[in-house]
Amino acid sequence: MKAWNALRTIVQLFAQSPYRRRMLLGSLLAAITVCAGMALLGLSGWFLTAAYVAGLSTATAVVFDVFAPGAGVRFFSMLRTGARYSDRVVTHDATLRVLAALRVQLFSRLAAADTALALRQRPARLLHRLTADIDALDAVYLRLLTPAVSLLISACVTALALTIFLNWQSGLLVGAMVLAGGLACVAWCVRQGFMTALRRSFAGEQLRAQVIDAVGAQTELVMAGSLQRQMARIAAAERQQWAADIRLNRLESQLAVAMAMLGHCATAAALLCAAWLAQKGEIGAPIAALATLLLLAALEPLVHIRRGAMEAGRTLLAARRIAPLLDTPAHTAATDNRAPAAGLAVDMQAVGLQHPGSARALLQQIDLQVADGEWLVLAGPSGAGKSSLMALIAGDLAPSAGQVLRKPCASLPQRTELFQASVAANLRLGRPDASDAELWAALQTAGLADVIGALPGQLNTPLGSQGAGLSGGESRRLALARLLLHPAPLGLLDEPTEGLDRQTAAQVMHAIAQWHAKRAASGQGAIVMASHLQREARHADRIVWIAPLQESMAQARKGTAEFEALLQRLRPG
Repeated sequence: MKAWNALRTIVQLFAQSPYRRRMLLGSLLAAITVCAGMALLGLSGWFLTAAYVAGLSTATAVVFDVFAPGAGVRFFSMLRTGARYSDRVVTHDATLRVLAALRVQLFSRLAAADTALALRQRPARLLHRLTADIDALDAVYLRLLTPAVSLLISACVTALALTIFLNWQSGLLVGAMVLAGGLACVAWCVRQGFMTALRRSFAGEQLRAQVIDAVGAQTELVMAGSLQRQMARIAAAERQQWAADIRLNRLESQLAVAMAMLGHCATAAALLCAAWLAQKGEIGAPIAALATLLLLAALEPLVHIRRGAMEAGRTLLAARRIAPLLDTPAHTAATDNRAPAAGLAVDMQAVGLQHPGSARALLQQIDLQVADGEWLVLAGPSGAGKSSLMALIAGDLAPSAGQVLRKPCASLPQRTELFQASVAANLRLGRPDASDAELWAALQTAGLADVIGALPGQLNTPLGSQGAGLSGGESRRLALARLLLHPAPLGLLDEPTEGLDRQTAAQVMHAIAQWHAKRAASGQGAIVMASHLQREARHADRIVWIAPLQESMAQARKGTAEFEALLQRLRPG
């Protein structure tokens, strides 16, 4: 029931899409295609039979008009061809546009604080949501809604045509057979293939995750001697997917046989009704041929809906996973949209943080203000909550209590995030309109200008994934140069020299100090930095000691005093 409710949410999103008129046009064109096919076969059958009957007598052969029905055959043939082409263009264009909009909408939800943090640990799941799950929703319109509308219209047209040419009992009987039989076949397929489609979807997701893990961590797997086990997991997931594919193919074959039998039964029913009426002399042979042959095209929508029925499990699973994310309000964020009071870069008021499912709070009653141009260091032992407090300020976590007000910020996290692009492209993520001269100035401040200048392509030198082609320290300084380019009035630095050697760390901190001094002179450029290293904290204007909740207030004050006393001795002058 939850899956069907989720599917209803997706259908409503399709119905409320800006492209709904185009989608309605596509469904109308699909129905016109089916009706034109029915008219083409029916008229062709009437024409051939009538021509044969007319040819039995010279008198009727002379007066028989072949031009009008021949023109009708050509008209319906061209109409069917044009409608089919237009149907494909319009429906696929509308579907791709709607899915593109849904992908953007989903990405904005996945970028929300708690969701982004949860999916950061599972990049394969994030990739699956944005690609496979969204792509699975194309069946909602292309293979379920549009063929269902065409089937309904074809059943009504069949009933109406047989009512006109035969009688209302024949029209009602055959029309009901077409509609009820088609829906029964689809319902049987959904019921039989639902769990198999789910298993195939899960196996595909597991296969993708295992392959991504194997490619991304192949060096670590080889060093740990676990590569063969990882390959075995990939092979097992592939076997599961293969078994599900075989089962789905068998179901699809059985469904094709069932639909063919339905078509034969409906055609036979129409033929018997027409033969009975022809025997009674109420209709002629051409009308009997017309009534029989139009049934061959009436079931055409079942061919298209069959694939949607086979993928119903995958579609419902995707809808169930995506619908809750799309229902989340777009403005859900970790921080309040309002800026702090004048003169402040950060204003945290009675902020608390407790992760979902956790028995205790990580942070409680945090009141913290950071002035414009101030350099604040968050210090404390590991596990005290420094990184969590930074994530609250950055908007990567949503507070469970209180509010966080801040100015726009730029972050330098512990893990350097570089992309497979040129040096200039990675730098311009900080400021897209930055000139080459500004890029070189940022590299110079970060102490990386000589390194980049020695590269063959300089700023146009391509980097690999995660900055492959640069050392760890060089990647860190490139990320710092990107931060220096960012115009945000607040900088967030989380352990900026973690993992760097002493000389590289000193260069990074010197560059940050220069950048801060230049911006602080105008009352801007506040910095909030999490650190447990004295070499980083000694540049700060103010230090806030973050104590674990279980630590007493006296212990926290003692730790703060000892840390500040040590910094006084380390500071020059």
